[in-house]
Amino acid sequence: MAQFKEGLLYSESHEYIRVEGEFGYIGISDYAQHALGNVVYVDMPDVDDEVTAGEEFGAVESVKAASDLISPVSGTVVEVNEALENEPELLNKDAFANWIIKVQLSDSSELDNLMDAKAYEAFCENA
Repeated sequence: MAQFKEGLLYSESHEYIRVEGEFGYIGISDYAQHALGNVVYVDMPDVDDEVTAGEEFGAVESVKAASDLISPVSGTVVEVNEALENEPELLNKDAFANWIIKVQLSDSSELDNLMDAKAYEAFCENA
């Protein structure tokens, strides 16, 4: 059973963002990691790359499928989770503890387009 963590915002493409001040930690939802199965590779952007809301910034590959990562917000990548390079399966162990990229938000109003945990859970149940 997938977890829907309060305090995060979610996109229809199953990414979450945890906002801390002007920064956001972006990862895949628990629902997404369950759907993907065993994650074997995470393709991430480089630090200082720009990401744009609604556009691809990388990919997650599992034994079943590959899935593009779609940024929920626009901004500049300030950090990538290097642990995922050697241990992509961390996303299966705890998708919420293992964010993929940290970005400096360029337009916080984009957060208004995302769902809270309750809305995202309802979205997943109807998918």
